[in-house]
Amino acid sequence: MAEKEKQLLFKLTRKDFIVEAKRGSGKGGQNRNVTNSACRIRHEPSGAEGQAQDERQYKQNEKLAFQRLIATPEFKKWHKLEVARRLGQLDDIEQVVEAQMKQVKVEVKDENGRWIEEAE
Repeated sequence: MAEKEKQLLFKLTRKDFIVEAKRGSGKGGQNRNVTNSACRIRHEPSGAEGQAQDERQYKQNEKLAFQRLIATPEFKKWHKLEVARRLGQLDDIEQVVEAQMKQVKVEVKDENGRWIEEAE
């Protein structure tokens, strides 16, 4: 069997992220107080953020922060939705959800404390 060829849907570049260099906190002595070796990376569309100040060098912390960012639930959720949107599957999902919502039964308590079906 031939493997199915993968197609690139979209790519993210450094421009898609907000990268901030900052000073680390905690132990480390005088050098830590004056060098910007810690890193925070944010991805605005997903609201995901990754931070690192574990290493002494900025580039190592930047790599670690990026790995932490893409491992967040917010980024993973955004990525799945973006892939579905670009494949045209998002409309299908919305139609299924809309159909399911019509079958939802809503109940409320009446003045006697009994559950009754809510009138539309």
